[in-house]
Amino acid sequence: MDIGLDLTDLLLDSVLEDIHNAKILIVDDNPSNVALLEAVLEEEEYTNIFSTTDPFQVLPLYRDHQFDLILLDIRMPGISGIQVLQKLKEVTRDEFVPVIVLTAQTDQETRQQALAAGAKDFITKPFEDWEILLRIENTLQTRLFYTRQVVRADLLESEVLKRTKEILATQFEIVQRLGVAGELRDNETGAHVSRMSHICSLLAFKRGLGKDYAKQLLYASTMHDVGKIGIPDSILLKPGKLSPEEWQVMKQHPQIGAKIIGDNDSKLITLARETALYHHEKWDGSGYPYQISGEKIPVAARIAAISDVFDALTSERPYKKAWTVERAVGVLQEESGKHFEPVMVDLFIENLPEIVEIKERYLDQETY
Repeated sequence: MDIGLDLTDLLLDSVLEDIHNAKILIVDDNPSNVALLEAVLEEEEYTNIFSTTDPFQVLPLYRDHQFDLILLDIRMPGISGIQVLQKLKEVTRDEFVPVIVLTAQTDQETRQQALAAGAKDFITKPFEDWEILLRIENTLQTRLFYTRQVVRADLLESEVLKRTKEILATQFEIVQRLGVAGELRDNETGAHVSRMSHICSLLAFKRGLGKDYAKQLLYASTMHDVGKIGIPDSILLKPGKLSPEEWQVMKQHPQIGAKIIGDNDSKLITLARETALYHHEKWDGSGYPYQISGEKIPVAARIAAISDVFDALTSERPYKKAWTVERAVGVLQEESGKHFEPVMVDLFIENLPEIVEIKERYLDQETY
């Protein structure tokens, strides 16, 4: 047994079955012509045949049945086949709808008009049965190929979207875990990461940066202090004030964080790197590690800076009591134009009720 030939035969049978199940519409104002075409197609075992002698019914019928092939007469009362083609083209737009024109006219002008309006083939009346059957089969093969390609493209797009979401979900989870790890090394809580990142996301959205940016920053900002992983415990966990030498080591954590995150083209990684590397820069250029100022500081880092400071001030730590919201806001106002971008301070205060709600939602005993 030749397996290759058997498979070929099966494929051919499948294609022929699909072709014979195709939905075909016959449009001709002459009932005799309609009856003749129906008989020819039924004899060849086509099973989904529709017909009308009223050309004005073509569009309503197409909307209801989405035909695979239309056999269309040109000369009809009320509206010509050319006009039907033009109206059909407006409705179907990018769809591939094969139309075979049936006409006794053989002049060049009629053919040109029909092709320009969307016709795919011509059959001249009177026609031989074998000719119309071959033309119909050839045209339906093209339609079948197009339909299968559309289905494959849709399935591929769906699979790509699914995989992309899975990759993003994995990225988000890894970034979250690393962010929490950085905070826990500093005797912070996972709740600080939650509060700070949700405040960042809120401010990004309120600033008009878009939902997608706000969502990306929600996860990226959790990495702002991941560089603390690389700071020695003797410095990071020192209960007292750091010496000038120790402070210089501590100030290296933004660059360590950027090195941990890496330099990748993905939006999430780019934002994570920006927040880690620049969130200690100040609007007036007195921050670290690079002393850059103003709009040279990435907007993600400007958002992260004010969010981080506010939550740190209003949270209780072993070395201090939590400040009141009013006292912390007073510091933000005093530092407007110095530590923080003035626009960001104003935006922060405008949205203070929602920010306070975030603080109340993620308490210190909670973690991610």
